Amino acid sequence: MYKLFFQLVFKRMDPEQAHHLAFRWIRRAARVPVLRTFAAAALAPRHEELRTEALGLRMHGPFGLAAGFDKNAVAIDGMAMLGFDHVEIGTVTGEPQPGNPKKRLFRLVADRALINRMGFNNEGSAAVAERLATRTPVFRTTVGVNIGKTKAVPEAEAVGDYVKSTERLAAHADYLVVNVSSPNTPGLRNLQATEALRPLLAAVREAADRTVTDRRVPLLVKIAPDLADEDVDAVADLAVELGLDGIIATNTTIARDTLGLTSEASLVKETGGLSGAPLKERSLEVLSRLYARVGTRITLVGVGGIENAEDAWQRILAGATLVQGYSAFVYEGPFYARAIHKGLAARLAASPYATLAEAVGAETRKVTQ
Repeated sequence: MYKLFFQLVFKRMDPEQAHHLAFRWIRRAARVPVLRTFAAAALAPRHEELRTEALGLRMHGPFGLAAGFDKNAVAIDGMAMLGFDHVEIGTVTGEPQPGNPKKRLFRLVADRALINRMGFNNEGSAAVAERLATRTPVFRTTVGVNIGKTKAVPEAEAVGDYVKSTERLAAHADYLVVNVSSPNTPGLRNLQATEALRPLLAAVREAADRTVTDRRVPLLVKIAPDLADEDVDAVADLAVELGLDGIIATNTTIARDTLGLTSEASLVKETGGLSGAPLKERSLEVLSRLYARVGTRITLVGVGGIENAEDAWQRILAGATLVQGYSAFVYEGPFYARAIHKGLAARLAASPYATLAEAVGAETRKVTQ
């Protein structure tokens, strides 16, 4: 039903307008007690065998919503209603900003992909922090907060900008993510170099510990799939050195020629980060490389091209404790998370592993042993 609706309605709309329309429907449904109860029963049935412990947190399962969909923390309950086990909001910047000029979001339907150059459009860390502080949760879900650099802030002053967001948001985050990998903020990816990343992560860690004294807020970094293998290794080593809690692999890619894209050239040539099915192979490669390097010392989150349960299962076997989706949600619709959970439960039952935790990294260990 949804795929027909997508073809007849959403596909004919501007992608950003369609996003806002769907977003409004989700938010409104989550505000109606009876409707949200029935929706959650249909879309978010729980599978006890998928219960996951990660980052010191207990979750209903391993599958969450990647950052970018709910930039301003306005639909957390709506996304939980749709079955996402954790919701990562943002990217949030120190100051509010409108993002890049429209048109800035493009569908590559033939490739089941998206290209975006949104540019961290959000209301800013102060407004998002206030919203989170006054929120009364309807559904229990884990909330991650993804922070990035304000575009107007010079690269040399980036640390202070991240620290400001951390001071405002850490108290409201179940976990915190430093985003240094979006291709849509000039100079941002330069912060992935270890000489720049080390002081940034250390400063954010110190700010989180200083701001939140009654618990340790888990800190993760999100990296790009376009990093060279040796740079992936360097980030992995740095994460272990600094005692980071996790790495999210991966963000969108600026690659085009190597992805075998079949969409019309006018779309493929659009600048911005590409997400969705074509990112699947490289994202899995980066994840496997990270797990081979860090093992169980830190938590890995697999994202990029997760279309179905098999994709999620392969990320778990490669080393991901948590898995996230976004682009496929646009194409699959409201039953996306339900299908992932059902398929994961079936694969776990048919596997030689007694628990999901036992399956994490199993295939990568076979290769590296």
